[in-house]
Amino acid sequence: MKKFYFFILLLINFFVFGQINYTITPGQFNETDQITLTVPGDQIDESAWNVSNHVIYIWSWSLDTNYMNSQNCPTNGSWDNSDDQNKLNYNATTDTYSLTFTPTTFFGRTGIGRFGFLLKDKAGTHQTSPDIFVNVGVLNLTLTNPLPNSLTSVPSGGSVSISATTNVAANFQLKANGVVVNSTSTPSVSYSYNYMVSADADMELIATDNSGTKNAKFIIQIPRNVISQAIPSWIRQGINYHPTDNTKVGLALYAPHKNFVHVIGSFNSWTVNDNYLMKRDTTNPDLYWIELDGITPQQLYTFQYRTNDLKKVADPFSPQILSSYDDQWIPSSTYPNLPPFPAGQNFEVSMFKTGQPNYNWQVTNFQRPDKEDLIVYELLLRDFTQEKNWQSLINKITYLKNLKINAIELLPIMEFEGNLSWGYNTSFHYALDKAYGTPEKFKEFIDLCHQNGIAVILDVAFNHATGRSPLVRLWNIDPDGDGYGDVAANNPYFNQVPKHSYNVFNDFNHTSSATRYYVERTLQQWLTEYKIDGFRWDLTKGFTQNCSENDETCTNAYQQDRVDILKYYADKQWAIDPNSYMIFEHLGTDAEEQQWANYRVAEGKGVLLWNKQTEPYNQNTMGYKENSNFDRMNHQLHGFTKMNAVGYGESHDEERLMFKNLEYGAINGAYSVKNLDTALERMKAFGATFFTIPGPKMIWQFGELGYEFSINRCADGTINNGCRTDEKPIAFTLGYDNNPNRKAVYDTWAQIITIRNTYPVFKSKTYTVESNNLSNDPDGLITRIFVYDNLLNNGMKNVVVLANYNTTTKNVIPYFPYTGQWQNLMDQTISNITSTTAPIVLQPGEFRIFGNYTGNLSTVDENAPNRLSLQVMENPVHNKVVKLKYYKAKNGVIALYDMTGKKLESFALKNESGTYEFKMDYAAGTYLVHLNSESGIAIQKIIIK
Repeated sequence: MKKFYFFILLLINFFVFGQINYTITPGQFNETDQITLTVPGDQIDESAWNVSNHVIYIWSWSLDTNYMNSQNCPTNGSWDNSDDQNKLNYNATTDTYSLTFTPTTFFGRTGIGRFGFLLKDKAGTHQTSPDIFVNVGVLNLTLTNPLPNSLTSVPSGGSVSISATTNVAANFQLKANGVVVNSTSTPSVSYSYNYMVSADADMELIATDNSGTKNAKFIIQIPRNVISQAIPSWIRQGINYHPTDNTKVGLALYAPHKNFVHVIGSFNSWTVNDNYLMKRDTTNPDLYWIELDGITPQQLYTFQYRTNDLKKVADPFSPQILSSYDDQWIPSSTYPNLPPFPAGQNFEVSMFKTGQPNYNWQVTNFQRPDKEDLIVYELLLRDFTQEKNWQSLINKITYLKNLKINAIELLPIMEFEGNLSWGYNTSFHYALDKAYGTPEKFKEFIDLCHQNGIAVILDVAFNHATGRSPLVRLWNIDPDGDGYGDVAANNPYFNQVPKHSYNVFNDFNHTSSATRYYVERTLQQWLTEYKIDGFRWDLTKGFTQNCSENDETCTNAYQQDRVDILKYYADKQWAIDPNSYMIFEHLGTDAEEQQWANYRVAEGKGVLLWNKQTEPYNQNTMGYKENSNFDRMNHQLHGFTKMNAVGYGESHDEERLMFKNLEYGAINGAYSVKNLDTALERMKAFGATFFTIPGPKMIWQFGELGYEFSINRCADGTINNGCRTDEKPIAFTLGYDNNPNRKAVYDTWAQIITIRNTYPVFKSKTYTVESNNLSNDPDGLITRIFVYDNLLNNGMKNVVVLANYNTTTKNVIPYFPYTGQWQNLMDQTISNITSTTAPIVLQPGEFRIFGNYTGNLSTVDENAPNRLSLQVMENPVHNKVVKLKYYKAKNGVIALYDMTGKKLESFALKNESGTYEFKMDYAAGTYLVHLNSESGIAIQKIIIK
């Protein structure tokens, strides 16, 4: 059932419902009767919905005769990919949409008292609203007081006036807790009775005629007197184990606007018992708590909270929950001995067990890789191994280690709806989802990663929560009584109306102290209980209260409240674990991202920001020069003090590079990027022009094997935007890791990462990325990367990376910073460079990685008299002041050129070696500085911001 709308019940022969008119023929029917639903075509804005082909679907669900136990129509499909069996028929003559069906067949059940529906397009982008409900059965019962499924609070000794009507004469019977308390013997179309209250009662009114019966239920509840008492110091929100007594458990729930709360569970037969009425804290009266005594150690207990307004929820701070929806589909091979869901209950339940042994961590002092050295492997376990569990990922640790990555970033593994998901539909942020295995296996995976020098980073979606979250359900609008509905105005955690334009599900209000406490506790849980190394914060643009769901311009602009909120969370996370990684998926303005990237950097902190370079890298790999400049891989162009930009060419959210290579790649005669082996070769060049740039990097799973299945691939092999989050083929199952040409990409990337890890120069903050510089290379698609560190006392100080992304052979000018011996770091061959500008021939898709050679075979000593070098000491330059450092430049002259080759000015050097500083009064851009001397020529590129 789709739960994003306010549900209203209405049934008349001809329906006018909001903006939707429809008819059902016949007007009254039983569940075994064939009926026809008809909707006039003018009720659907076909242009806005983009359904000019008249393809409209019904999304429907059924309820039992008590209007409870909602079940989706079996042929609904998924919300973002409706099943064609639910497609309405279009009649062009009458301009109407219609569907003929028999309720019992259509819904696959009997005992149907009502069904609901809405109309939508296939992908769920557009739909009618609000939901529409239709009663089933010739006899209809309308409870007028109290309302169906409602709660009436009445003191003991008081009374409740009960009234109802039917559409045909019927006999009535009233039951309280299953016992008949009143009945009629003369058929009538109305009923009234004054019920005297002595205890809580589940009430049921039954109407009967010769066609059958109809039921309506409601609840009468006696108010409770709640004890106010200070919460014990060892109890805080959630499930608490007594520090010294395994027979005690403390529970606490933050529940403003609730009059009282009971705990129901396996310890009291799931009944409302005042012995389990929670107390109020004296300092915070919205905090309810209870101390449970007599607990048997090592015994599993299950429970829920039940509030005075009949909300039944699991604890929001449950480390794991049992689900009435998902658990039955989890195989025992993934989660052995999974506890059964309690019989007779619904929704989710919490668990606790005292006296559990602690996990025996093999690594207790893991030394995390430095932030600027991170090579992150983004991974969705669901699509990584066929078994889809922690053990299968443990079995692949050698594969990951040999790729030389040093961090794994897992898509959300917190409790999400269903078992096959990307995980961003989170319902319990504090709980580990059971779909991938047990907590012990997850800890074993983390421990093994740490043993192999690999950090574990969790993706977490604190922007929102789904309707299953207890934080939503405790305060929601639920007119049909099924436990779900939109956020109510008094919800302390969520905005009723989203405050940004990228909202999904329910939008957290991060200015709320309740929300902040929930986030902080969740951070603490994962950092301390599981020893994870940091978080990737999803959709941080949603952390503002200043915008609206229709204002994308506002959401994308600088928002000071968002800056402050996320700095607050940074402080909280670092207070828990000072060295933990904090990565934002913000993709916003430089001005805003600088606030976090440069935050507390003097202390060695600072937030990492996702740096999306998918389009320019893919343009290069496909062979197109338009929009192919990826110079913004340079952190300094973002205004970051340190290398806090996590560059990537692929992520879970982007179309796969290889898919576009093969689908849209350039063709030049016999050379075709659409050829698989050719495209794979170009992915090697991608690795060379990606990993060699200093600073943190991220790759998406199987990019190292040239994975080419589209992000929008459906299970049947077709491509559709509605299949974006569908399961994808597993590369290992397809044998990609044993395919020589695919494995060659893996091996090349591993070799490049090894080179990066071997030479300290790759930690340098002084580097230049030059991609698609049309001034130097009119055809474009030539990449040069210059990495250098003049402060290194010995060893390699300079790296020059060249790549030809054209579809033809190119003579590439390398612009080496000086002549001498240079080593090809991929094959260790050594070249004696006598000219810094002598072209190097590169085939299409070919690359080179050179480092200045300082080994024993060198005949040119770095400090020899004929050694010439030129370095730009700060690049990009600041305040337009260029600072140069040069060596062995006898009778040297500095000349400045723009990128068209025009000489701008020149200066004679007084000394043979030293430093030189001058100011450039030119526009921001890229320039070349030449050093001409008797020893030769040296050229460097400089950037003015």
